[in-house]
Amino acid sequence: MKNILVLCTGNSCRSILGEALFNHLGEGRVRAFSAGSFPVGEVNANTLAVLTKHGLSTEDYSSKSWDEFSDQTIDIVITVCDTAAGETCPVWLNNAIRIHWGLPDPAQVTGTEDEIRKAFETTYAMLEKRIRKMLALPFEKMSDAELKEALQKIGEKE
Repeated sequence: MKNILVLCTGNSCRSILGEALFNHLGEGRVRAFSAGSFPVGEVNANTLAVLTKHGLSTEDYSSKSWDEFSDQTIDIVITVCDTAAGETCPVWLNNAIRIHWGLPDPAQVTGTEDEIRKAFETTYAMLEKRIRKMLALPFEKMSDAELKEALQKIGEKE
């Protein structure tokens, strides 16, 4: 089983959605966590609404620091925001495969409630597509270099 840490700066939207999708779709092949370099302290209500709409659990999610995982073996680190991608990861993540799957921040969208909901749905759909592509890989049999290359391709802008 691969341990995946989905990172974002605030850990309230994209990284939480990634954690939920990996754990829901991963069928025991992966275990995902999420964290932020500067967590905002709470999960965005729209994130929880999207998870609920798609039938995923909303329990046990919190906005937390990546420091909480310093004792956890992490195999893959996926940054989902450009700010986190540019930050220096903690030294305890040195052995992890690190990739970037940049996504727009739905929490920054302004407008009507429908426009904001649509932004969260779009982010959910983009993450789901990428995660399904990853889970279609025989990653248990791939070398780290092969896996990193495949994951980077998945994260390229469509």
